[in-house]
Amino acid sequence: MTLGENSRRIVMLLALALGIAGPAQAAPAPQRTVTVFAAASLTDAMRKIATLWVAQGLPAPTLSFASSSVLAKQVEQGAPADLFISADLKWMDWLATRHLIRTDSRETLLGNSLVLVERSNALKPVTIAPGLDLVGIIGPGGRLAVGDPASVPAGIYARQALTKLGLWNSVSARLAPAENVRAALLLVERGEAPAGIVYASDVTAAPGLGIAGTFPDDSHDAIVYPAAVLQNAGDADDAGRFLAFLSTDAAKQAFRKAGFLTVGK
Repeated sequence: MTLGENSRRIVMLLALALGIAGPAQAAPAPQRTVTVFAAASLTDAMRKIATLWVAQGLPAPTLSFASSSVLAKQVEQGAPADLFISADLKWMDWLATRHLIRTDSRETLLGNSLVLVERSNALKPVTIAPGLDLVGIIGPGGRLAVGDPASVPAGIYARQALTKLGLWNSVSARLAPAENVRAALLLVERGEAPAGIVYASDVTAAPGLGIAGTFPDDSHDAIVYPAAVLQNAGDADDAGRFLAFLSTDAAKQAFRKAGFLTVGK
C-alpha cells in the first residue's frame, strides 16, 4: 500500500469514527399512550383488545368508559382524550357540529342488538311485539332497568322500541333509569330490577343473566358505534393507528366474541 493510499484510509476511518461519513439514522420516536373515551357497553371488548395492542410491544392505552353522552360532554369541556367511540350517532354528531372531531378519521366500527334481559333462574322467553305484557313481566312493584332515555343511547333506543311497539305508556312510569347501560345491567344482576333492556353484547359479561327476547331491528334506529380521532388529540397519528387496529382481524374477533356485530369500512 502506498503512502497516499494509507493516508486516504486513515482519513476514512477517522470520518467513520466521528460520524461524519454519512447521515446518522434517527431513532424511531417512542409511541405515546393513547387515551380512549368509549361507551360503557364496550368495556370488556376494549380491555381485551388493549391486551392485544400491548402484546405488540406498544404502550397500554388509557381507557375511560361511561355513557356516550357523559364522555361527549367531557370532551367539550376539554378533557384530554385522543379517540372517542360512541354507542350512537347522536353524540358523535354532537361533537362534530362543535368541530371537536377530525371528520376525516370518522368511521362506523360496530353494530349491536337490543334485548330484554332477566336473571337466568327466572328467565321466561317471550316474543317482543305489540301487546307484550311488560308490566306482568316486571311484576307488582317491579321496575324495568334501562339507560336513562333522556341521554343514554341504550335508553334512547329502548324508548324508541317501546314507543314503536305501543308499550311505552304502560311502563314509562315503572322505569329504573341508569346512568349507562352497564349500570342498568347491574340492577338486574343484583335483583334490584326483575328485567332490563340492554344490548346483546352486555349479556356476555353477565353469566347470571339471560336474554328473554330481542327487539325487532325495525323498532328502533340502527345501533351503530362510530369512532373518530378528536381534534385535541395529543398525537393524531398515534390515535389513528389505534383506531386502525380496531378494524384488524384480531380486534374484530374480540368484538364478535363479546357479542358485537362487526362492519366493514
